Amino acid sequence: MKKVNIIGAGLAGSEAAWQLASRGIEVEIFEMRNEERKTFAHRTADFAELVCSNSLRSDDVHTAVGLLHQEMRMLNSLVMRSADANKIPAGSALAVDREGFSKFIESELLATGKVKISRREISELPVESNEKWIVATGPLTSDLLSKSILQHSGEEHLAFFDAIAPIVYKESIDFTKAWFQSRYDKGDGADYINCPLTQEQYLEFVNDLVTAEKGDFKDWEKDTPYFDGCLPIEVMAARGVETLRFGPMKPVGLTNPHFPPAENEAEKFFRNRPGKPYAVIQLRQDNKIGTLYNIVGFQTKMKYGDQQRVFTKIPGLEKAEFARFGGIHRNTFLNSPKLLDEYLRFKKSPNILFAGQVTGVEGYVESAAMGLLSGIFVAAEMAGKTVARPTPQTAIGALLNHITLGHEEKNSFQPMNVNFGLFEPLAKKTKKTDRKEAYSQRALEEITSWVVKI
Repeated sequence: MKKVNIIGAGLAGSEAAWQLASRGIEVEIFEMRNEERKTFAHRTADFAELVCSNSLRSDDVHTAVGLLHQEMRMLNSLVMRSADANKIPAGSALAVDREGFSKFIESELLATGKVKISRREISELPVESNEKWIVATGPLTSDLLSKSILQHSGEEHLAFFDAIAPIVYKESIDFTKAWFQSRYDKGDGADYINCPLTQEQYLEFVNDLVTAEKGDFKDWEKDTPYFDGCLPIEVMAARGVETLRFGPMKPVGLTNPHFPPAENEAEKFFRNRPGKPYAVIQLRQDNKIGTLYNIVGFQTKMKYGDQQRVFTKIPGLEKAEFARFGGIHRNTFLNSPKLLDEYLRFKKSPNILFAGQVTGVEGYVESAAMGLLSGIFVAAEMAGKTVARPTPQTAIGALLNHITLGHEEKNSFQPMNVNFGLFEPLAKKTKKTDRKEAYSQRALEEITSWVVKI
């Protein structure tokens, strides 16, 4: 009997299982989460659980991640099919109802009749096994398995910190101060709730973030670095007083219908058109029925009491009720260019593949994409076929290229979201305004050719 074992029922593990099961291969998924045992970030034992609604980011095919969405759709991605089936309003972003998203994936996998789930922890890397294994444990790999991976890889570290944003109940938001609008009216034009700040309020808010009491680190965590793509809001604030106003709190493309009069000349100067606030905090729908909203870009390691104190100073959130406060958790990834071959196989034990965030991709979409590829690669190998890798002219191929090639000599490998900087350069000189479209057009042509080959 053809069988593959997968460690982890997250997005990468679920996607790998789908690619294998849809090709007639039996799969056993080992998942340590159950009704009694969860992780810091997870609240359920469901397959492919997300910790925030907008995890799949832009769906615009002229963005790198939107292009990756489309490539995955063309590759029969279960994650993308679930996302499309459970989509909720978020402008040009692909946000999903988290509960519906997870249940859809679990239902589809079990309906194949090829997938078995075993609710137990795998604590040792199966280097002596004769079976095929895919390790898709994600950012919260257990301590025991992490130690085993370290032992067999010869590496010193596998971890960095990641953070999650708080979620509030919509009914507790004051809409005499807040309003619905997307920046530049993108998408449906009203997919975000906006809370405006004057210059004085903004400066006080930044000071509160910097001086708030933060969560303590354990001794073994103190030297763990942050991933730049998911910095806690207070870490960004400490980098400079204007950092947030040109980051997640930028007021561009928004007009405040509750426009208050400017309080000083400096504020008048920064308002280059009527209704523009000095800074804005946005909230995005977090569930399908629209009762929960997460504070965009506000990952934090502040203690819960200070989160309550600081965030309820935000205009419109003075009486906010929190469904979840923000928090911080450890993330885990391999030095993949050194440890994995070009097909995601562990060089020291080629019967083991790694997939998902543990490979050093950052983001749910990217993690699922690596799960998708691992499933395709294992299925081809078990069928005695040699399948070419997707080219770095595609989004999925560029991401694979990043984590399996280069970096080893300089020992500079770091987690990465998909971006056009990872793509093979365009053959012809192209105007800056046309480059994204050119990258996307070329990638879709390439992935169309690759689909036929697999």
